[in-house]
Amino acid sequence: MIIYDISQEVFSCKLFPGDPPPERKLSCSIEKGDQYNLTYFSMCAHNGTHVDAPFHFIKAGKTIDAVGLDRFVGKAYVAEHKGEVTADDAKAILNKAIKQDYEAAKRILIKGDAVVSAQAAGVFAENGIFLLGNESQTVGPEDAPMEVHLILLGAGVVLLEGIRLANVSEGVYFLNAAPLNLGGADGSPCRAILIAEGDAT
Repeated sequence: MIIYDISQEVFSCKLFPGDPPPERKLSCSIEKGDQYNLTYFSMCAHNGTHVDAPFHFIKAGKTIDAVGLDRFVGKAYVAEHKGEVTADDAKAILNKAIKQDYEAAKRILIKGDAVVSAQAAGVFAENGIFLLGNESQTVGPEDAPMEVHLILLGAGVVLLEGIRLANVSEGVYFLNAAPLNLGGADGSPCRAILIAEGDAT
């Protein structure tokens, strides 16, 4: 079994423009004479590697604690792509994933510097996938993320953003990207991992 950590380190993570950065402080410190070290921190729910719930863009959408964990945990397919993901690209990714493992095609992770177009988002949404992941801090164009988010989140597709797939080959893996159980929140940080049995298939 090979485990790939596809998460960013939180306090040095990449930020979406305008989001507050995570901060870490020691409430107690052995070095300063306390009996133990005790860390407290603050962060945006969308810092680093994180998941988006429908409530992120949809007023009546599900909050992160109301989304079933089956969306975030299960077989996934890693597909490599550079540049804009068109509708035809999305269809090709899904077809390739389905041929390898029908269950894995429910969770698609896009490796590379890719931007999901609204048309591609429509294809993923129409095919009823559970989760779409990408290496950028947002799905869709950074300067106009709303349309793609509304299409995907509106269809119940959760988003896994800010993953790191440089050391992962295309293929089928087992994904665990379970969010923290943050009641009423629009998203959550997660420690996303991929598991491969031997070599990726």
